[in-house]
Amino acid sequence: MLTVMQSAYAWMVTRLHRDERGQDLIEYAMLSGLIAATLVAIGVLAAYTDALTDMADGIGSCIDFTAGGCTPF
Repeated sequence: MLTVMQSAYAWMVTRLHRDERGQDLIEYAMLSGLIAATLVAIGVLAAYTDALTDMADGIGSCIDFTAGGCTPF
């Protein structure tokens, strides 16, 4: 025979296992957060495209040993 604590635990586990209310809401919130973070990252990269290109060109001139000067930034 189950003790009171064991039966309460069994009831709680079966009740919480069957109760899936709000699960879709959490999934949609996580998905919208991921989409928002992706859009922010794209916006930041688009805003700094010229600076990133200049930096990459400067680093490339430092790696190229035949170049005269090294101005990475």
